[in-house]
Amino acid sequence: MINVALAQIDTVLGNKGKNLAHIKSFCHRAADNKANIICFPELATTGYTPDLLGTSLWNLSEGRGGETDLLLSKLANDLDLIIISGFVERGGNPGQVYNSAGVWVPGCDSWKHAHRKIHLWGDEKKWFSEGSNCQIIETSLCRIGVMVCYDIGFPEVARIFAMNNVQILFVPAVWPEYAINIWNVNCAARALENGIYLSAVNRWGTEADTRMFGGSQIVSPEGNTMIRASEKGEDLVFFNIDLSLQAKARMELPYLKDMRVSFYKEHYRE
Repeated sequence: MINVALAQIDTVLGNKGKNLAHIKSFCHRAADNKANIICFPELATTGYTPDLLGTSLWNLSEGRGGETDLLLSKLANDLDLIIISGFVERGGNPGQVYNSAGVWVPGCDSWKHAHRKIHLWGDEKKWFSEGSNCQIIETSLCRIGVMVCYDIGFPEVARIFAMNNVQILFVPAVWPEYAINIWNVNCAARALENGIYLSAVNRWGTEADTRMFGGSQIVSPEGNTMIRASEKGEDLVFFNIDLSLQAKARMELPYLKDMRVSFYKEHYRE
């Protein structure tokens, strides 16, 4: 069993210090409850709205050895905890930033991988660069994949991870209340069609005129919601994932086995 914690937190726009302190407290709470993995929402260290953050995104961004990296590396090692969190990653060129989600694992002094959001939503395109990689993260517990928010709406991304034998797919998100039905459909569909555990962590709170409803959830390979966080406030929920159920689900619903890749290639058009 793998004890997964979903940390459905609120954030303060532009206040990295306060947000990191909040993240630290949730990590300690998760460790006290014997969690093996904890996941936080998209851009949990900075808040979300890129138009409000503007050029301060550069000052809030960081690479390896930055404030977020040092803290979460230390927490991962001290608490024996895998930590997944959204943050603003600094690119290689001046002014280049990514909407990323890092994975910190015990035994490392920096993140093991940072997934850069592949599909940028709305005004994100004005500020962030697109990601271009679906990397599988090997850990001592399981094979992890990460998508960020809007990525979940594209079946191709989750399918790439599934075809590379990812066992748990994590989705840090900032998803608005007006699209709650889309959130629920996407979570269930991506888990079911790939025979995979999906752990989706949505922020709670309000930023500008947008309210995020929470509703973080873990969905089984059969598409069933195993646990769901509150829609009324911050929450920290836990679920023990049994990876052996994935094989059973894929035998009963062999979507991956029955794929016709050559047919798709023939008919797919950009």
